[in-house]
Amino acid sequence: MIRKIRAKRQAVLTRHATIRSRQIAARAAARITRRGTGTLAAHCLAVGLTRSEAASVAGSLRDKVDKAGVTGITGRAFRKGASRPCTRYSRADVAALVTHYRPRKPAYQLAAAKLALAA
Repeated sequence: MIRKIRAKRQAVLTRHATIRSRQIAARAAARITRRGTGTLAAHCLAVGLTRSEAASVAGSLRDKVDKAGVTGITGRAFRKGASRPCTRYSRADVAALVTHYRPRKPAYQLAAAKLALAA
């Protein structure tokens, strides 16, 4: 009896996590479509990466900015009551960065392919 309850609860939590991740991705994609630009992490979230994976891929893409010759639009990001400097990129800029990005992890390879196709 207790196992059934735990299994059912786990199924509910899994469904909620799936829905939450889809909401995050859809919200990020809509924001990029509406504004035309987004931070590198927002582009990564829009293709379905988790927050920690998106931060990792965004950091790697940030290293390729000089090599690709891409200049984004500088701006301010607001989070937790503080503003931070950020750089926003168009989908074409991100596609240019992805051409120089060579990930090893299969999940990141898939994300790089999705980022390239998003442009």
